[in-house]
Amino acid sequence: MKLQISTWLQNLGIACSMASLFTLFFRITDFAWVTKSVYYIPVFFVVLVLLGLVIAEDVRKAFKKMFWYEKRKVQRPIWQVGVGFIFFMAQIGTVMVFSSELTQPELGGMPLFLVIAFMNAFIMTVIYEEIFFRKDQASRVS
Repeated sequence: MKLQISTWLQNLGIACSMASLFTLFFRITDFAWVTKSVYYIPVFFVVLVLLGLVIAEDVRKAFKKMFWYEKRKVQRPIWQVGVGFIFFMAQIGTVMVFSSELTQPELGGMPLFLVIAFMNAFIMTVIYEEIFFRKDQASRVS
């Protein structure tokens, strides 16, 4: 059960990241008309999240093959980096699509939303690991 929830959360994060980054890309091009919003939610974003959920599992498996996840003796470090990156990108994309005004404040020359997203991703990865990553599941976590 925990493995299914873990996989579902990772796939949701990947789908959200892809959808928000594509929505942002279209918003800054001449195709901004594609990203029309209904109740402040871009319709294009919703469509891409649904499409992203369909392909997120394949994207996850492709990255696991690319980084030789199954062949590693110790899978924990690459697992932590992968989950942390999913959380980080989902937060950045969500802020840029839904609250672009939050991208303006800076902290020593670096956008504050990047600093906060990094700290949140670190904390969320630690909490996520405590919930889903156990020594007995180390070889099965995907």
